[in-house]
Amino acid sequence: MLARPQLAPPLDLLPDISGGTEREAVVGAGVLTDWTTRFVTQFAVPTAQLVKLRSGRHDEEILVEAETGSFAALHEEDSRRVVRQGGPDALWDAVEDHLGRWHAAGTPTLEEAAVRVPPQGRSIHWRRAQKGVTHHG
Repeated sequence: MLARPQLAPPLDLLPDISGGTEREAVVGAGVLTDWTTRFVTQFAVPTAQLVKLRSGRHDEEILVEAETGSFAALHEEDSRRVVRQGGPDALWDAVEDHLGRWHAAGTPTLEEAAVRVPPQGRSIHWRRAQKGVTHHG
């Protein structure tokens, strides 16, 4: 996702981001300005790309998964964080879930992370976490 040094697959055309399901977001897109948080987030949505657009009356930060067409469009409205998601995968739900588990572990540093990449998928483990917060993807 955002912290990867490789080139992302080309987006070609954005999916129709006017549809989807809208809800109040627990976590706003502002969390993606921090490098460590972006690194943690990439385990939730490893192939998503971030696009920023001016849409109508507000700016939107959009996570797009090029292969599936899934998207999460985030903006602020009347002091509320709003997310609109569409496609087969609820990208922002995955981000909020993963960041929630990271926060529950006490937001361990990258030095406290152990990343494993076995054939069945990658995982991240936090050594400081008392309950062993793990994400498999």
